[in-house]
Amino acid sequence: MSQPQILTFGCRINTYESEIIRNLTRSSGIDDILVINTCAVTAEAERQARQAIRRARRSNPDLKIIVTGCSAQINPDQYSSMDEVDFVFGNEEKLKTTMWETIQNSGSLTQVNDIMSATEITPLLINGYKDRARAFVQVQQGCDHRCTFCIIPFGRGPSRSKPVGEVVREVRSLVENGYKEVILTGVDLTDYGKGLPGQPTLGNLSQRLLIQVPELMRLRLSSLDPKEVDADLYRLIEKEERLLPHFHLSLQAGDDTVLKRMKRRHSRSDIIKICDHIRQIRPNATFGADLIAGFPTETDEMFQNTLRIINECDLTHLHVFPYSERSGTPASKMPSVPRDLRRKRASLLRKAGDEQMRKLMKSSLGKIARVLIEEDGKGHCERNLPVNINEQVQQGALVNCRIKGLNGTYLEAEGI
Repeated sequence: MSQPQILTFGCRINTYESEIIRNLTRSSGIDDILVINTCAVTAEAERQARQAIRRARRSNPDLKIIVTGCSAQINPDQYSSMDEVDFVFGNEEKLKTTMWETIQNSGSLTQVNDIMSATEITPLLINGYKDRARAFVQVQQGCDHRCTFCIIPFGRGPSRSKPVGEVVREVRSLVENGYKEVILTGVDLTDYGKGLPGQPTLGNLSQRLLIQVPELMRLRLSSLDPKEVDADLYRLIEKEERLLPHFHLSLQAGDDTVLKRMKRRHSRSDIIKICDHIRQIRPNATFGADLIAGFPTETDEMFQNTLRIINECDLTHLHVFPYSERSGTPASKMPSVPRDLRRKRASLLRKAGDEQMRKLMKSSLGKIARVLIEEDGKGHCERNLPVNINEQVQQGALVNCRIKGLNGTYLEAEGI
């Protein structure tokens, strides 16, 4: 019998939930299965999932294939109608022990309930990851906003948060198992606390985590909404070195007209202000951003505003996506930009981001950094720059080093 296999597409939330699934399948004694945890952000992500399903069935006709995740939640029929698929589970169902127990006694099953009725985040916690030196901790789920391009709220349901005490307990368990860096993640992370007693903010949660788990060496945050960064978080950014100085912002565009048509709540000036303010209180801060190229109605002038903001805010860690139509979203009905132009604009955004990253890496030469080793002597420093240390170092170790050179996409360093 073979061990359960899990193939994860998409975001850090899926990575986190795949570890829960791994634990559930293990405890249920299930073998000879492949779980495909899908993403629905782009049509390409869904195409890759279907391709993986067909490839898996060809290579192993006897394997039970279970499809779950956002794409399965939003459009279960596209998977249940595939001859290769045995089970389809929704995003809530995949985190229930009872669902995995049914696999033993059922030939096939589709179980996808109304995610919009969800009121709680999963109570299941994890204490480790397979082959990962950094640990993701899901503290928030779902989204109450309705950006015109985004289908994810219909895959994840309304915003809901994990109680502070449970987050502290989970992080403490991870630290006790040797993890030195934890990344807090959520679908709309800065919406953390809505519906919880006292409505704690993300900044308040982070502060309490660092106080109550003093052994935690590094805390990192995933994507932040520029409109929702709270005062407690700003204070923590300024005063707490264990909160790492890399901040990934959910921008999507740098032009006010496009941002309004996307139904984003921030403006171009808001983006510049937040980057300037964080750099004032944390001079070594670096910034990443999500950017969509070729959103419907985007003119050359609008695109240039997005392109310029990469330099204006010194954005170095970019996630760039050519706009992808999602059926059921308002943007899919807007006048579209030709696909080849979307791809061209995406390429220009990536090139600008690469140039900013290279400048940042060059400015790091000769400086001291602390690197968390992830694999083969490679890892990331506090500012989320990739570093290669030319010596054998155990995975998960934190190493003080001096940056000596630049080799392609990695900084070269030696331990000190």
